[in-house]
Amino acid sequence: MLEIGCEEIPARMIDAASQELRERVAALLSRERLAAGEIACFDTPRRLAVLAAGISAAQADITEQVTGPSVNVAYKDGQPTPAAHAFAKKAGVDVSRLEKIKTAKGEYLAAKVTKKGRSAAEILAENLSKEISSIYWPKNMYWRKANERFVRPVRWLVAMLDGDTIPLEFDGIWAGRISRGHKILSDGGVTISRAGSSYVDALRAAKVLGRAEREQQIRKALDSATRTIPGARWREDKLLLDTVVNLTEFPSVILGGFDPQFLALPEEVLVTVMRDHQKYFAVEDADHKLLPHFLAVLNTDGDRDSLIRHGNERVLRARFSDARFFWATDQKRSLLERLELLRHVTFQKDMGSYYDKTRRVQRLCSWLSEIIKQSGIAVRAGVIHKAACLAKTDLTTEMVKEFTELQGIVGGLYARAQKLDPSLPEATRFAIADAIYDHYKPESTEDEVPRSMEGAVLSIGDKADTIAGMFALGLMPSGSKDPFALRRQANAIVKVIDKYKLPLRPNDMMRDARAGYQGSEAEKKFVEDAKFDEAASIFFHERLEFYLKDVRGYAYDVVKAVLAADAEDVVDALARAEAVKQVLHMPEFLAIGAACKRMRNILRQAEEKRIAPAATFEYLPDSAHEEKNLATYIEVYGPRVEGHRKKKEYSDALMLLSTARQPVDAFFDKVMVMVEDEKLRANRLALLRTLLKEFSTIADFSEIVTEGKT
Repeated sequence: MLEIGCEEIPARMIDAASQELRERVAALLSRERLAAGEIACFDTPRRLAVLAAGISAAQADITEQVTGPSVNVAYKDGQPTPAAHAFAKKAGVDVSRLEKIKTAKGEYLAAKVTKKGRSAAEILAENLSKEISSIYWPKNMYWRKANERFVRPVRWLVAMLDGDTIPLEFDGIWAGRISRGHKILSDGGVTISRAGSSYVDALRAAKVLGRAEREQQIRKALDSATRTIPGARWREDKLLLDTVVNLTEFPSVILGGFDPQFLALPEEVLVTVMRDHQKYFAVEDADHKLLPHFLAVLNTDGDRDSLIRHGNERVLRARFSDARFFWATDQKRSLLERLELLRHVTFQKDMGSYYDKTRRVQRLCSWLSEIIKQSGIAVRAGVIHKAACLAKTDLTTEMVKEFTELQGIVGGLYARAQKLDPSLPEATRFAIADAIYDHYKPESTEDEVPRSMEGAVLSIGDKADTIAGMFALGLMPSGSKDPFALRRQANAIVKVIDKYKLPLRPNDMMRDARAGYQGSEAEKKFVEDAKFDEAASIFFHERLEFYLKDVRGYAYDVVKAVLAADAEDVVDALARAEAVKQVLHMPEFLAIGAACKRMRNILRQAEEKRIAPAATFEYLPDSAHEEKNLATYIEVYGPRVEGHRKKKEYSDALMLLSTARQPVDAFFDKVMVMVEDEKLRANRLALLRTLLKEFSTIADFSEIVTEGKT
């Protein structure tokens, strides 16, 4: 058992760090041959702990064969030379026990050496501190030693193997068997008698619960508090629940209230203040309308004198009063009047103001709208144009300055509340407001996409402008660093294109977005067009691969196969991936996948040897019966497959391709491609090249993993 006790860890960092510590300990035990059973995590705001069961007391002894000098060097006139004696001494055996083994390089001396296993306590004491210091944190603190870093100062360590303490040191703190209980509800020190379940029991007695217990206790307390209000229920919020779980060690819940007059404010404002600023849960009725109550999670066992409740109510009343003041103040100036103020709001130091960005997004959205309209999809370009004009104006409002989480949302609310243009029908004004409200969506792969086509186009245009500008400046994401969240925005573009089945190609979109910077000051600092195109293409290829695999759940080899054929069209790639997934279980396609690998290898080897295929396949007198049959098959079925492919009838095309198994198998069973006859060889290479091209129009089947499949 290992426990790292420290000052409060930021809630958002606990889960990832706890999981990483578990993985590091598991890897250490595996690497050092200390086979472990179940490895469990235990984390709270003040500690990260790992409990590993079934650890071996020591490594098993291992015997391995060590190779020494060659026999020619080791013996002279039948007697061992100094080289043989040196090798025997190094191996720890008598020279007479050396063996002779045959290798590809000749005959060599060898010795069997037994390496005695080390104890688990010795290995853990030596390595655990390294694993602790290697945990990744978004932000670290350094102290005492330059090489020791952690998210917060470490205050205690507990490291035990069964009932014994492991002599472990980190940051000047030596491990012992004394943990600490709840900061308020316990007396402090908690003696751990033995690694295992007794650790969890001892902490529970000291008012410290594990993550699952804390979540269960919070849920029960939320339910219990809400039942005191007839017909009410607390609003489920997974992210907020995860946060408060990681803010507490022994949680309880209090019910508070606020003046019902604040319900006149938009729900989004009230919920944001409660959730993001105060970590309160909202309370609603059966129709999902907010009630004038809130639920606060405490890191203690209750609020007997209601002092905490009164304090939270006062704080919330002040925050709501601020929000009401900001709302009233902002209405004195319409969003249209705020457009000019965007000239003084910097978007990025090299890319101008938000006013400049607004104009670029308007132009880009006009181009995107035209492409969508030409494909027969209904879209209101005028709504998008007006929404793009006003989308960023809420950045100048007092509400967004105070509650930055509401950017976009406030713009949509204000556009709905204000009379932007008396000539606009109300339905059109609401459509504009909805597009503004949604244009930051989706903010993650789990988030919902914009509700309307207009919101979808504005969302894509806004994000594409940002990505294109950053890439043109050479500010691409690198490794884990992505300060402008470009990956997240690209993921959002791919998701919106998929959900609305839009005929938008990311690479073309990037070029159009980059063209919007033409003539600007930023353009003087841009990288070359070729570098931009290449970087943007690779970037969106990676994002589409991520979306297909991690979001849509397609197998890794299916994704590779589909994108190897074409990664330009998001909707088309998804359709091809689905078609390939449906036929992948068929033996015919497993055989075709193996054949494609073979064809690609043959063609690659020919290229390496500078052997060129013929321009086209010809029926030569020396052509084998099987290769003529295969060529005939391509001539007959190739156009039919292509017809299905052009109509995007990928399942039909693949079913037709499955009939190629018999002629392909017969060809490889009977025909040698790399023959001595140059003309015949070039002709057969041309046939393979043509066949591989036919197979690869929908997916590159050579990427499909066939090993282990039947």
